[in-house]
Amino acid sequence: MARYFDVHPDNPQPRLIGQVVDLVRRDGLIAYPTDSCFALGCQLGNKDGMDRIREIRQLDAGHHFTLVCRDFAQLGQFVQLDNAVFRAVKAATPGRYTFILPATREVPRRLLHPRKRTVGVRIPEHPVTRALLDELGEPLLSSTLLLPGDDEPLTQGWEIKERLDHTVDAVLDAGDCGTEPTTVVDFSDGEPEIVRVGAGDPTRFV
Repeated sequence: MARYFDVHPDNPQPRLIGQVVDLVRRDGLIAYPTDSCFALGCQLGNKDGMDRIREIRQLDAGHHFTLVCRDFAQLGQFVQLDNAVFRAVKAATPGRYTFILPATREVPRRLLHPRKRTVGVRIPEHPVTRALLDELGEPLLSSTLLLPGDDEPLTQGWEIKERLDHTVDAVLDAGDCGTEPTTVVDFSDGEPEIVRVGAGDPTRFV
């Protein structure tokens, strides 16, 4: 049964954030709010957590997982950016964008796109997400909480707990955070390609 955490959306309680991060460090899988919609998240090295995300969402081997990072310095440890891409990504972070970029050797092989050797990265604005990342000290391996057969991501904490009570270890509820996922921009070939139009304004990359 998933633990339920009622977290303040603007000033998340440090005690509750600490308890959630302890769960993550013990290979827990959490559902948490972001600045675009809810996401599933686990620790970077948690293979079981990654497999559980794949199972919950019924993802194929070509799915891009996302490393949700605290800041640009952390993001830069996991992806390769030339000067032009660096400037474009830096100007749009933090924000409601996910960027597909060539991965560095810091990224476990199982997280990479099997053909392109890329990974998704983003830096969110949501205070709860940022508090989690500050406490954890490393990225969260994440995927949008969009269940098979649903047209939109889940957005109500109580509904997430009801539907995923036996498949996740914790649900963080900080109120409604919207149903529109991030805009996904693929920079793997150096030029921006809009893969998904979402909450972030895509015109800055056109």
